[in-house]
Amino acid sequence: MSTAVADKRPASTLRGASLPKWSPYAIAVGSVAVAVGIGLAAGLDSKVQWGLIAGILFVLGTYVISARVEGRRQAKDRVATSLVWVAFLLAVVPLVSLVWTTVSRGVKVLDFYFLSHSMGLVADTEPGGGIYHAIIGSLEQVGLATVIAAPIGVLTAVYLVEYGRGNLARSVTFFVDVMTGIPSIVAGLFILSIMLMFDMQPFGFAGSLALAILMMPVVVRSTEEMLKLVPNELREASLALGVPKWRTILKVVLPTSIGGITTGIMLAVARIAGETAPVLLLVWGNSLINTNPFEGAQQSLPLYIYQQYANSAGSGAAYDRAWAAALTLIAFVMILNLLARGIARWKAPKTGR
Repeated sequence: MSTAVADKRPASTLRGASLPKWSPYAIAVGSVAVAVGIGLAAGLDSKVQWGLIAGILFVLGTYVISARVEGRRQAKDRVATSLVWVAFLLAVVPLVSLVWTTVSRGVKVLDFYFLSHSMGLVADTEPGGGIYHAIIGSLEQVGLATVIAAPIGVLTAVYLVEYGRGNLARSVTFFVDVMTGIPSIVAGLFILSIMLMFDMQPFGFAGSLALAILMMPVVVRSTEEMLKLVPNELREASLALGVPKWRTILKVVLPTSIGGITTGIMLAVARIAGETAPVLLLVWGNSLINTNPFEGAQQSLPLYIYQQYANSAGSGAAYDRAWAAALTLIAFVMILNLLARGIARWKAPKTGR
């Protein structure tokens, strides 16, 4: 009896009116249509202007419609969500446009021959040639920079987190912050000044040294943050068992944060892989294959792209090679980021109930 009476009770009226779930999509479509009409009527040729008008109309339309139906409080919440979506699209559209342009222009000459041959005696204005020598140069220069910067950066971060106290730690932190924002050309000029003092010729390892300078502060900062995330209870438990501090760091702290540390190193590698200025100053470039980074000029992918574009003299072949090399560099950086994510997930601490 009580159940039947309860079923006949009227629904609660405390909940106010709300817009349907499809309303944001309808407002977005309407905003785009109105923006297109305004752009055509005003004679605006740029699609970017149409997109900005549509974004403004979407936010305003969301607030007005939501305020009339749901009230101002809910309208403000929807406006905040709309601003997030508009900001997301403003960030994604240029990225998608860049990737689309690079892929559409880079695939023209990107094939196995292009990846397995060097420029050799091919002039920049002539068709043919490849980026094999640039790939070798980039791998060797970035690899040597990683071998130099990764251990120094990790050990510096361990010192700052586990041992750093007083003025020395504060000074190291200050200079790491300064080096984080240093222009790449400054690192190149620093190594170049040392080369001029010893009357040295351009060679690949000089570029690695400049890239290592740029990479070290990124590794220090990322590793420092990962080490701070390790719970102090793990350290205290190890020390309570009589384990020395250095062994606690080696066996407990570093293995716990190894996933994040590896991710930071991989992202730092991706950051220096596209640097052109220090390589231009210190390595100079070479159209032939040079597998010895300690002697003679070398090539790299960023420098190859710059030289093909700068020395093309309007040649379509040089432009195609530059875009294909840019696509290869983007693929290289993307693979590094995917590897970093995979390693971070693989090495992440296993959680359970």
